[in-house]
Amino acid sequence: MEIKRVGSQPSVKGSSDWFTGNVRMDPLFQAPDPALVQAASVTFEPGARTAWHKHPLGQALIVTAGKGWVQHEGGHVEEIRPGDVVLSSPGEKHWHGATPTTGITHIAIQERRDGKFVVWMEHVSDEEYHAGK
Repeated sequence: MEIKRVGSQPSVKGSSDWFTGNVRMDPLFQAPDPALVQAASVTFEPGARTAWHKHPLGQALIVTAGKGWVQHEGGHVEEIRPGDVVLSSPGEKHWHGATPTTGITHIAIQERRDGKFVVWMEHVSDEEYHAGK
């Protein structure tokens, strides 16, 4: 058994290659081989969001604080709040983040396939983002 003590793993600033705005990622765990799962708590300041991306084996987001938006390719921007769980199917192109006025924190859980947890794509345009209003 291993206990990951709060504060024992440093926070990481979200890379501008993958995020728009200020994003902080706090790693929770990455299970040792042969397990494939990892999780992080991710906090988006107002207006911050991911780029479009997909996960080879899907993703679960558990909203823990704030209010945000999520969208899958071809779908409408949906509001998410604490207690909501968002399940993205394997390979489903999507983005998620804060609203323009309210930050959000969620726990992101995904699995590794062929060495990858995520495939990053183009940034979400301001037009796409503001379609959520």
